Amino acid sequence: MTSEPIREAYSFVCLRCGHAWEGVYEIRHVRDARGRLRAVYHVRGGRRVPSPLTAGTCRVCGGHRVRILRPGRVDSARAVPR
Repeated sequence: MTSEPIREAYSFVCLRCGHAWEGVYEIRHVRDARGRLRAVYHVRGGRRVPSPLTAGTCRVCGGHRVRILRPGRVDSARAVPR
């Protein structure tokens, strides 16, 4: 069984370097070989990726301290210049 795809957007900010970005994912729920239901994530173009909720890595510095925010929150997560 495969569910219809659901689109989810997330905002991310790296707590190490301050880089912020957004991502849109297509999520499908599928049954594995043992019959367990699990979520499979894809990005634009259909490439399968790990869940953004468990595998956060900053594309700029490679840091793993990534905070997930509601969609559209990238600008509010950026540091304010002094």
